[in-house]
Amino acid sequence: MTSSDILSGFASALLSGAVKVVDLSAPLGPDTPVLYLPPQFGKNTPKVKVHTISEYNQDGPFWAWNWLELGEHTGTHFDAPCHWITGKDNPENTTDTIPPKNFVAPVNVIDRSKQVAADADYLLTVESIKEWEAENGEIEAGSWVLLRSDWYKRNGSTDTFLNADENGPHSPGPTAEAIQYLLDKGIIGWGSETVGTDAGSAGGMNPPFPAHNLMHKANRYGLASLCNLDQLPAKGAVLIAAPLKFVKGTGSPVRALAIVAN
Repeated sequence: MTSSDILSGFASALLSGAVKVVDLSAPLGPDTPVLYLPPQFGKNTPKVKVHTISEYNQDGPFWAWNWLELGEHTGTHFDAPCHWITGKDNPENTTDTIPPKNFVAPVNVIDRSKQVAADADYLLTVESIKEWEAENGEIEAGSWVLLRSDWYKRNGSTDTFLNADENGPHSPGPTAEAIQYLLDKGIIGWGSETVGTDAGSAGGMNPPFPAHNLMHKANRYGLASLCNLDQLPAKGAVLIAAPLKFVKGTGSPVRALAIVAN
């Protein structure tokens, strides 16, 4: 079978409905939850603001358009390696320089939604990943690994989504050892359904915020605030996550999509 045959077959499968496109992105607007950092960590990302330029009126009689204020890491978003200090000197580490072939890759979905329902502070461990691999097969080099927690179902409320109290945020994520294990596998990126790629307790880990620290040090990528991972199989889907081509961008909101057999 030639490459042309493969692409023709894929196009036919899309048209026939043999494969479907699953939207993994949350709506992006003024109500989108944004990460809140304690004052000692510096400034926070502002809420999304939408400003009307014209709407079929005296400012533009035949068209409607807006201009936006938003952070690079708002809503469902892509983290480039330069987002973290450990990745600041890597080559091709900004959204405008990452090779576009890296935006399309196979995806592994580790479902730990039951564990998270029982414990909002659930941490994915190496042992848990190995258990998943024993059941579903090895995680391949060049693929994405996503943690399904069903946390996206909290996205309608900022308080519920961030889930913070006087002791800090409570949300699931990986241990440092789990991230290193996945990097040793050669994965291209790590993603989650929470506001960021790390657990709420990650500031106290060694190193702090390991999904950021270790992934970006290795010139790999992150995806946060993903949705609908419950519609994906453990293996077999293809993830498409292309950030906007911001010059020197540290990240970007994305419309993350998955191609899934129907």
